[in-house]
Amino acid sequence: MFDKFRDECGVFGIYGHAEASKMAYLGLYSLQHRGQESAGIASADGTKVRAVRQMGYVNDIFNETTLAPLVGHIAIGHTRYSTAGDSKLLNAQPILIDCVHGQVGICHNGNIVNADEIRERLVRAGSIFQTNSDTEVVLHLYARSRAGSVEDAVVESITQLTGAFSLAMITRDQLIAVRDPHGFRPLALGRLGESWVVCSETCALDLIGATYVRDVEPGEVVIVGPDGLRSIKPFPASRLSHCIFEHVYFARPDSEVFGESVNEVRTNLGRELARETGVPADVIVPIPDSGVCAAIGYSEEAKIPLRFGLIRNHYVGRTFIEPAQSIRHFGVKVKLNPVKSILTGRRVVLIDDSIVRGTTSRKIVKMVRAAGAAEVHLRISCPPTISPCFYGVDTPRRQELIAATHSLEEIRKYIAADTLGYLSLGGLLSSVNGKGAAYCTSCYTGQYPVAFPRDHSGYLQLTLKVDAEPLPQEEPETVG
Repeated sequence: MFDKFRDECGVFGIYGHAEASKMAYLGLYSLQHRGQESAGIASADGTKVRAVRQMGYVNDIFNETTLAPLVGHIAIGHTRYSTAGDSKLLNAQPILIDCVHGQVGICHNGNIVNADEIRERLVRAGSIFQTNSDTEVVLHLYARSRAGSVEDAVVESITQLTGAFSLAMITRDQLIAVRDPHGFRPLALGRLGESWVVCSETCALDLIGATYVRDVEPGEVVIVGPDGLRSIKPFPASRLSHCIFEHVYFARPDSEVFGESVNEVRTNLGRELARETGVPADVIVPIPDSGVCAAIGYSEEAKIPLRFGLIRNHYVGRTFIEPAQSIRHFGVKVKLNPVKSILTGRRVVLIDDSIVRGTTSRKIVKMVRAAGAAEVHLRISCPPTISPCFYGVDTPRRQELIAATHSLEEIRKYIAADTLGYLSLGGLLSSVNGKGAAYCTSCYTGQYPVAFPRDHSGYLQLTLKVDAEPLPQEEPETVG
């Protein structure tokens, strides 16, 4: 598989549209980059909630036939990559239940760090869980609430959670959006005529022709129903901890996230990277597609031309048939191919957004050298990733993060680059329009804004003494 962090999930919701489920389908199309394992849509017509969810891509799941039963003026949708729970249909969302408060469906982006503790307590009290997703604990808390209204039951449920959660929920006549008090994951609020829309990124608003209004605020519950839109803020004020990796990698460049243009932030990262790690070179080459925006900024600042010296094949599926004979680096070569006329005899600066295990970076550097590059300098538009994330990003264990266990020079030698440079933490934070204090940088610092249970398996990954393991050698690779 490609040596990259996995995207989290995308959520979408709309209220007051005659074709709500079709709008949700289009919204999920825009959010497909946030998760490719499963997708689902739930709709409501004022009397009943219906749902369809399957494994696979949005376009493979939904068509006129599968959307036909999803009638109503309210809909929520989800595209999933699992950060908690197995990649199985039983964990696909929206999750829909019927309880004393009526039907409710939920979509979740993030990771509830105290989910195991809540789940254990609920199981001891007699709850029966159908999934192993952290999201299901929210529904059990909701179903067990003795509150007199849906609104109060939602508030009672979510205020027991800690961690990262941007939620879209649906009842028979309401759309409910919730964002955790630290604001880890994005959640935008928009209008489409008289309809209200919530979504993980503004690119979903653009596709359906909706207008961005504002973000759902950290710690806010937005309820849209027959009486209009209402806002509740049941959480105490907390330190803002927006996920910086949304800007580094996850979000689409055409989105605005946390009030800032993703494209502009990534371009700023490249400019700062050039100022900090500049090297004499002939050409700047982005590693597509994640390195493009930073490469543009680097090229502008360094006044070195940018050329697309690596061409990506966008039509590679999640699996492919490999030939019987052994072909070194087949997994990388099927996705990326060098342009020899751009690379041959030139000093090349490769730009990428991150290094995880280092295996793919090593193969790309060797590919560029084999294409005739005189020198290969690798530049990374974020600091070294040294710690796993517990807030909704699927990062490997600490032992598997090459920067957690090896020095800069050891990494450089392993990937076989002439030089290697990362952006500094200060450079990263200065690139988000002076709002660095509002961001979570735990993957770069090991300092976590929200504590997680001491018996959490992730805690053991973090605190275990890590000895430097041998760097991985050549291995067969398949495209993930």
